[in-house]
Amino acid sequence: MKAVLCKSFGPIENLIIEETPSLKPTKGEVIINVKACGFNFPDTLIIQGKYQFKPDFPFSPGGEISGTIKAVGEGVTHLNIGDNVMYVAVFGGFAEEVKTKARDVFKMPPTMDFITAASSMLTYGTSYHALVNRAELQRGETLLVLGAAGGVGTAAIQIAKVLGATIIAAASTYEKLEFCKENGADFTINYTTENLKNKVKELTNGKGVDVIYEPVGDKYAEPALRSIAWKGRYLVVGFAAGEIPKIPLNLVLLKGCQIVGVFWGAFVENEPQQNTENLTTIVKWFAQGKLKTKIHREYPLEKVIDAMNAMTNKEVKGKIVLIP
Repeated sequence: MKAVLCKSFGPIENLIIEETPSLKPTKGEVIINVKACGFNFPDTLIIQGKYQFKPDFPFSPGGEISGTIKAVGEGVTHLNIGDNVMYVAVFGGFAEEVKTKARDVFKMPPTMDFITAASSMLTYGTSYHALVNRAELQRGETLLVLGAAGGVGTAAIQIAKVLGATIIAAASTYEKLEFCKENGADFTINYTTENLKNKVKELTNGKGVDVIYEPVGDKYAEPALRSIAWKGRYLVVGFAAGEIPKIPLNLVLLKGCQIVGVFWGAFVENEPQQNTENLTTIVKWFAQGKLKTKIHREYPLEKVIDAMNAMTNKEVKGKIVLIP
């Protein structure tokens, strides 16, 4: 089988595509023929050794996987060869086959296609966990989404719309902001040309926002926090802009607000039952047409470098999907 391999931490150009031995399941495992794999910002970090988790070499990046069951190991009873399935991992998906524990694999609903399945679990799972479990976003509240045209930002806007919130989308270009409007944002802010804090205050009649969804970090974190309302919730989702910000804690005191960590991977590991309930709701909302993935582009496996560059150059609106 073909696989994109990272053999040492370093730049994108170090990735190679090799023929590797076909996988075989052991007890309790399955082999998935990968039909599509969602591409996410952490995939650009893990190959550089900058992610929270560092796999052993060699490994394939990519963790948002859909495909069909190719083989099942001893003791697997809930999955059969030929089943269409979806699976989320930390790595391993940029390949023609993936081996994993059967307990971590979900059957795809009949109404869902492979592209949707491979572009909905991590981004929508993260955003649902953030907005529902961590922020407890309520109907009528105002949400500020930074990096709003990216994968998790796109998902956050759609989920917040279902929850009945008013959404302010912040992004770096007017083209991305138009995309956010089409995706359901009520208001937009270009944080490269406008004062983020002042614009939020203007849009909320001085009140500030109830919840901030923050996957960007760097220089945008403090002005975003300064725009928060009394008893607001600031969701720390990631640091796509590079630097991990240092927050003046006096702002938290003065605002009576909360800074809330959102690490979906740890949530999945520590609260699997709640995660299953979340994903069940997400799948139901997709079936009802309340959610719809926004695909920027599909790339063949051989164009993984191009896909990585598109992500790191911040060209992506919505999701990229790799097709083995």
